[in-house]
Amino acid sequence: MINNIFKKGILGGIIVSIVMTSMVFYMKANPGQEPNAIIGFISMFLAFIFVILGIKQEREINNGVITFGKAFLTGLSISLVISTIYVLVWLVIYYNFFPDFMEKHSEMVLKHTNPEELAAKTTEMNQMKEWYKNPLMIILLTYMEILPIGIVVSLIGALILKKK
Repeated sequence: MINNIFKKGILGGIIVSIVMTSMVFYMKANPGQEPNAIIGFISMFLAFIFVILGIKQEREINNGVITFGKAFLTGLSISLVISTIYVLVWLVIYYNFFPDFMEKHSEMVLKHTNPEELAAKTTEMNQMKEWYKNPLMIILLTYMEILPIGIVVSLIGALILKKK
């Protein structure tokens, strides 16, 4: 089980991290041009295909039988590995290559904000800048980008693949 979790988690983590890295360096090379968020979410869903594959493999290992609980725990574990790799890669990129990310991101967001929403969005961006001064908040915010998708995929996968 552990072998299955780490193999699938590492493969999914590599996929999502490669796409995130390329999008971040695109943003750094092209300030003011926002990378397509849809590409980021598609890469997350592609990475989480490994959750489904991992649950399916775990069912096959157990002679075609897996409970919802075991399937969900397998999927959740794979999701945690994928998400942790994503967070670690982001921390390396942020601290070593793009420490002014929040300033650039804020400029880009505010540039594309409607005038009537500018005050609220400026307050929101200033709050994000404050949060980004604390490494623990960076970790939590980055997990919040990816882990909820992994939890949903784990639930769906467990519901579909459970078999008694």
